[in-house]
Amino acid sequence: MDKKIFLPIESELLEFQKQFSANLKSKVALLDLILKYVLKQKGKKIRPALVLLSAKFSGKINQRTYIAANLVEMLHTATLIHDDVVDEAKTRRGLASVNAVWKNKASVLIGDYLLSRGLLLSLDNDECRFLKTTSTAVKMMSEGELLQIQKARNFDATEETYFEIIKCKTASLIRTCCSLGAQSATDNDKIISDLSGFGENLGIAFQLRDDYLDYAGRKKILGKSTGNDLKEKKFTLPLIYSLKNAPKSRSSEIMKLIKSSAAKKFTEVYKFVNEYGGLEYTIEKTKHYCNLALSYISPYPESPVKDSLIALLDFVSEREN
Repeated sequence: MDKKIFLPIESELLEFQKQFSANLKSKVALLDLILKYVLKQKGKKIRPALVLLSAKFSGKINQRTYIAANLVEMLHTATLIHDDVVDEAKTRRGLASVNAVWKNKASVLIGDYLLSRGLLLSLDNDECRFLKTTSTAVKMMSEGELLQIQKARNFDATEETYFEIIKCKTASLIRTCCSLGAQSATDNDKIISDLSGFGENLGIAFQLRDDYLDYAGRKKILGKSTGNDLKEKKFTLPLIYSLKNAPKSRSSEIMKLIKSSAAKKFTEVYKFVNEYGGLEYTIEKTKHYCNLALSYISPYPESPVKDSLIALLDFVSEREN
């Protein structure tokens, strides 16, 4: 990711990291050890950066903004740890996953601890609106995951269902980041609503690109590979569109292959989604949602922060990992 995106909040990101590290300290030795390990797994920090950028876009970054950024990063980190347990993942961001080192029980408890720390951070600072916004996102994320599991079992995902899933699963948290950032800096409901809309469409575009890359391939990055969605029988847009667009006989063949245990089925399914327009359609949809996101912030005055949000849209639509 281009570091220029974070330039308007460079010093604030450092302050966030300092506060986040302090918030993850514990007097319980094992807990403290695992939390220090979690801090080593450095991600892109897109979510706290979005909180900070949204606050600066809406007004000024203040202590409420840091509380919001800590809250979303705790929630995001907790969901990643829980996801690794569910997926039996061995690595996370180039390091062994928490569950690979400390087993599932400790990992689930660490995730629960992070969720409770986030809740308490809100309550201790009387940020009930933050808590409501975040709790709504957690509810939607859970619903999205369960809907995806249901559709994977039934092999009956439609394009409409797919967008419902990603709106809940991914876009709800990105929307929350932008909403909380704005809430921390302004009482103007129009600005909060516009940044929430920006975040939701950015989140949808982010997931579309992710699903495209799962078929089209990724540049080498530790901990990510191609074809994971198919292994987990997740029906994402490239496949859903191609199944709908192809002749019924061809789609039936591919469905039989997906349901089978054939070791080399990804190669065949990749050829199928390439042949019947699934990849091109997903690229088109990604651009569509990036443009929708842009429409929410376009009317506002030019500024370095606005430039960063636009650059983030460019990154999402073109990223290779």
